[in-house]
Amino acid sequence: MRAKTANERIIFGLKVKQLRQQRGFSFDQLSKASGISLSYLNEIEKGKKFPKLGKVDSLAAALGSTTAELTDGELGRELAPVSRLLQSNFLNELPLELFGIELSKVAEIIAAAPLQVGAFISTLLEISRSYALREENFYFAALRSYLELNANYFPDLEQAVETFAEQYDLPSIRPLPPRLLGELLEDRFGYEIVPEGLDQQPALAGLRSVYQPATGRLLLNGKLTPVQRGFQFGKELAFNHLKLEERANTSSILKGRVFEEVLNHSKATYFSVALHLPLAPFTRELRTFFQLPRWDAAAFLQLMQRFNATPEMFYHRLTNVIPQFFGLRELFFLRFVHDRGTDHFVVDKELHLNRHHHPHENGLAEHYCRRWISLHLLRELSADPRENLRIEAQRSLYYGTDDEYLCITLARTDYPREGKNVSVTLGLLISDELRRELAFVDDPAIPRVVVNTTCERCPIPDCRVRASPPLVVEKRERYRATKAALRALEID
Repeated sequence: MRAKTANERIIFGLKVKQLRQQRGFSFDQLSKASGISLSYLNEIEKGKKFPKLGKVDSLAAALGSTTAELTDGELGRELAPVSRLLQSNFLNELPLELFGIELSKVAEIIAAAPLQVGAFISTLLEISRSYALREENFYFAALRSYLELNANYFPDLEQAVETFAEQYDLPSIRPLPPRLLGELLEDRFGYEIVPEGLDQQPALAGLRSVYQPATGRLLLNGKLTPVQRGFQFGKELAFNHLKLEERANTSSILKGRVFEEVLNHSKATYFSVALHLPLAPFTRELRTFFQLPRWDAAAFLQLMQRFNATPEMFYHRLTNVIPQFFGLRELFFLRFVHDRGTDHFVVDKELHLNRHHHPHENGLAEHYCRRWISLHLLRELSADPRENLRIEAQRSLYYGTDDEYLCITLARTDYPREGKNVSVTLGLLISDELRRELAFVDDPAIPRVVVNTTCERCPIPDCRVRASPPLVVEKRERYRATKAALRALEID
């Protein structure tokens, strides 16, 4: 008999437990009736063991069943959600090991209370259908959790970048010429770089590059700036140097097939960012900027340009370095995409360290607070076609809380996607720790604005930039009024 998979062992164990409980047998009674030891029977029901055929026959006879029925993988209507989950192989695709979780432990939880877990899983499936969640959403959510648990800092990748730079004798001075990285790809890794390889494919205009593994050709979007080309080259070098075989062949993941692909894409991005913004000099320059007595947007931009980084690269590096070397872990990062000329804003990247901070992705089709500096700059950028970049800081106090953040936002026109603008925001919780590390926190020139999450949930009166009535607030008030009226009638 072939070795059973973890999922097959779990399903078999649940079936044995289900039949045992239906027959009213205790562990001891089933052990005596089947001739199987108590400890081994316990291992079976926990999904850790699958007995040999002779013992399966004995179990089936003791349970008043047949071998075929006991091994058919069907769990019945009550446990159908559990069965679908296990047979979908979804648990095997989740990166449980990254969080120190063994699949067998998950099996024990399911086996301990299968009906309750089945109801919970059924609820999750229903929520996923209601909100159109797809498998890759779970992969990206798991990746964000993994990054957050590690404070978005990975010493092994930092070391890999240093090793790579030494191995290929890269200059210590930054910025790195994109041409140098392109030559490394061609000479050392057999690539053929096609500078305008995507320009004849209108459907691919939103991609920065496509790699053809069969031919080794890297097709580039002709609208890329030199620094964007350099970043794509850095990612390709990462895939090769780190030997990341499971990968997407497009510059951004269109659909995550397996978690390893999503994780490897993140590693390649980290590697390229660290290659262009090396740890020691970047940390040193950032510390100098933090000691400025006043907020200086030009100095912030100059720091980014010093390393010839895109805003996304620059902010990515900020989230690596600030928690690790400045001890500031209460932070968030958001990237908004805005269709120019519309009132439509979407969060397509986010990171929260230490907790889920107030500004975050909203899957409820509500309107983000227009007081956020992220949206304010995008609207200004859209209104004035002569501008292509804006940088501002704001102290954002979240309505009804004591949480106040220093938000530094950069908004720009997006390349290569025409008709879109993007903003990237770093939010640092204002605290004594922040004041010790960042001299300009209390600069009076930084505007202080009371903000909220979404317009629908915001009771701030007379808001001039409100995009929607406070529907959730109004519904909540109606409910409270109803409850108060019922209490007056002594019904509640």
